[in-house]
Amino acid sequence: MSKIIHIELDDSGLPAPTPEIEQERRVAMFDLLEANSFALPAREGREVPPGPYKFHLSIRDRRLVFGIATEDETPAGEFHLSLGPFRQVVKDYFQICESYFDAVKTAAPSQIETIDMARRGIHNEGARVLQERLEGKAEVDTDTARRLFTLICVLHFGG
Repeated sequence: MSKIIHIELDDSGLPAPTPEIEQERRVAMFDLLEANSFALPAREGREVPPGPYKFHLSIRDRRLVFGIATEDETPAGEFHLSLGPFRQVVKDYFQICESYFDAVKTAAPSQIETIDMARRGIHNEGARVLQERLEGKAEVDTDTARRLFTLICVLHFGG
């Protein structure tokens, strides 16, 4: 039962997302809840509350905050990650997404495919950075990291 069963994004105080960003958010949340792998490793001899987990993701004081609770709302952990390591990859991701959304309207299928391949590459890089930053705090598979990276981008959009 090492998985996420509920996710809440705290986007209070952030500008409203564009329709494209809102769609990315909905898809990422749906896909994340459909299939994910999330586990809290044992640390310093402390027992780890068993999953499944509820997630609260926010940006506070320019830090990404993961609040984790068990299914019955018992706090299971909270950790904060600096946004610094994500800044460039998030910026690159938004730029390539903008190019992709524009291309879908007018470009040839081969151009759209090329841009989409670049978009997936940047998305994979963001997932890799997230997995590195979570090392020792949480264990996630690549697909889960990709979907969480999308949600980080949604929060970062206004943060």
